[in-house]
Amino acid sequence: MKKEKIKTLFLDIGGVLLTNGWDHLARNRAIAYFKLDGDEMNERHHLTFDTFEEGKLTLNEYLERVVFYEKRKFSEEEFIQFMFQQSVAYEDTIDFFKKLKKEHRLRVIAISNEGRELNAYRIKKFKLNELFDAFVSSSYVHYRKPDVDIFRMASDISQTSPKHSLYIDDRPMFVEIAKSLGMHGIHYKGLDETKTQLKKFKFAIE
Repeated sequence: MKKEKIKTLFLDIGGVLLTNGWDHLARNRAIAYFKLDGDEMNERHHLTFDTFEEGKLTLNEYLERVVFYEKRKFSEEEFIQFMFQQSVAYEDTIDFFKKLKKEHRLRVIAISNEGRELNAYRIKKFKLNELFDAFVSSSYVHYRKPDVDIFRMASDISQTSPKHSLYIDDRPMFVEIAKSLGMHGIHYKGLDETKTQLKKFKFAIE
């Protein structure tokens, strides 16, 4: 089957370009470091995290519900700094997509689930605005994956036909949703495998 020319690349951030911002591994490190009740924190997290990622709670409000519902021996500022420090870049992957964008004159747009403050920190810290032309982040648009509306919104913002769009994410369900809208999709399993998959779209990969 003939592959359409890709004009816009939609990328997830956590799990592709960076480590996840605040996943169970990061929370477990926080639980150990700050000596928290893990069961209680995780239950409170799961009850409120979607609301935070949709931009309906600030980071301080989220933490008041999840950590600082009782007096602690550490400050909110210390905890937030710890949260931010959990983010690590996959520099080779970021550099690769920057090169791909330049060589093939692609628009590159993020579709990500991220709370506003953490998202802003990660964009600035890792200079993601050097790669992305726009950020369709859950905390900005008040939809979060797997809601199909965040994908529709990203497609509308890009002004690109789905058949000329490619979405890459480390979560297969989200790739399936993008495909249901007519986009092409790649389940991200690492940079080398993604390079192989990209060759199907006539991208010259060194």
